Amino acid sequence: MFSDNKKQKGMPEIGGQPNRIEKNTRIKGDITSEADFRIDGKLDGNVKTSGKVVIGKDGYIHGKVECVNADIEGSFNGELLVTNLLSLKSSAKIEGVVSVSKLAVEPGATFNAACTMGGGKPVNKSATHSNGTAKAS
Repeated sequence: MFSDNKKQKGMPEIGGQPNRIEKNTRIKGDITSEADFRIDGKLDGNVKTSGKVVIGKDGYIHGKVECVNADIEGSFNGELLVTNLLSLKSSAKIEGVVSVSKLAVEPGATFNAACTMGGGKPVNKSATHSNGTAKAS
């Protein structure tokens, strides 16, 4: 008589369907989305989403990424702003400026970035800091 399923049929999920840039695809430009985004190709530009960004093993982004969560297996070069969790897989290669709330790094990942964590002040790229360079092994 009563159902635990209170979700009405036909209502779209918050954030919509995930988006995907497939391997052997190159894009130059900016992307704005409310849904999750998976990059298995190459993107030269910026991504802004209220969802999750996944960079696959063969994926590469050069630009600025703003998202809630990110899983990175491939390569990233630029400015990465993650409001919650950044997860770096063992094959990840990160360079640039990173601001995260939480960071998880698997052994083998390369992380060459100026980094702020836990809602700290954003990193000033022009300041004379020594970049945090770490290679998990």
